[in-house]
Amino acid sequence: MNADYSIIGIFLLIGVGFVLVTFLIAGLLRPHRPGKVKLQSYECGEPSIGSSWIQYNVGYYIFALIFVIFDVEVVFLFPWAVAFRKLGLFALVEMFIFLAILIFGLVYAWKKGALRWV
Repeated sequence: MNADYSIIGIFLLIGVGFVLVTFLIAGLLRPHRPGKVKLQSYECGEPSIGSSWIQYNVGYYIFALIFVIFDVEVVFLFPWAVAFRKLGLFALVEMFIFLAILIFGLVYAWKKGALRWV
C-alpha cells in the first residue's frame, strides 16, 4: 500500500520540480529591460483613462464565488446520477442531505442580499 502512495509522491515531486526548474531557467534567460512605456497599463491598444487602481464592489466577487461553488456542486451530482441504481437508498438519502445543505446556503445568501447584482 505504501508503494502506491510513493509512486504518487514521486510524480508529485517530478511535477513540482519541473515547474520550478522551468521558472528558474526562464528567469535566467529572459531579457529584463523595464522602461516607462513597458510599465504602463495596456488595454486593447487604447490609452488608459484614469487610475488603474480602482476599488470594485465586493458584491461582484461574492456573486462570482457563489456561482463557482454551486457550479462545482453540480459536478458532484453528475457521477451520482450515473451510478444511482448501483448506490441504492443510502446514496439517495445522502444526496437529499447534500442538496438540503446547498439549498440552505442559497437561501442564506439570498436573505443576506449577496445575490443582488447592484
